[in-house]
Amino acid sequence: MKVLLVNGSPNKEGCTYVALKQIQKTLNEENINSEIYRMGHKDIRGCIDCRKCSELGKCVFNDEVNAFVEKAEEFDGFIFGGPVYYGTVNPTLTNFMTRVFFSSFFGGKRIFRLKPAAAVASARRAGTMTAIDTINRFFTWAEMPIISSTYWNVIYGTKAEEALEDLEGLRTMTTLARNMAWFLKIKELSLKEGIPLPQQSK
Repeated sequence: MKVLLVNGSPNKEGCTYVALKQIQKTLNEENINSEIYRMGHKDIRGCIDCRKCSELGKCVFNDEVNAFVEKAEEFDGFIFGGPVYYGTVNPTLTNFMTRVFFSSFFGGKRIFRLKPAAAVASARRAGTMTAIDTINRFFTWAEMPIISSTYWNVIYGTKAEEALEDLEGLRTMTTLARNMAWFLKIKELSLKEGIPLPQQSK
């Protein structure tokens, strides 16, 4: 079982990275493989609703988005994390997620369906709840069970050193990772026991 941790921050090892590393550490303790995927430093343009993905099977803009969709098929769970800009999640991550989810769905690839997911947000002070709500909307649209923790999945700090001092935030990430691991193990066990995934409605 593998979880893909998407770092939507332009800062390679900033506050979002601190949160994802804490999750990765705990997943490893739970014998769940994981990988941090950095894309926040890339120039990701937004979706233009051209619907070419329904013809091509992928986004018309052949960039990081198409590469990610191919990679994502191998993973069993996802965590998308990003920093807060002006009270919500940074636009690079929303551009990326919009095109990833739109092009994979209309391109005929239901790669996210019934795979567990979680949103993580980092901020100096405010806007984390709006950021998490924004990310979670992608999951519910794609039929992805949302994994929660003992608090909202947020970590606070202006820089990594400050995020490392947010002990409640780090504990929240640890619990989130344990809950993700538990869900994945239960899902795997249910399939082994012959309990099929829900039938998709047309």
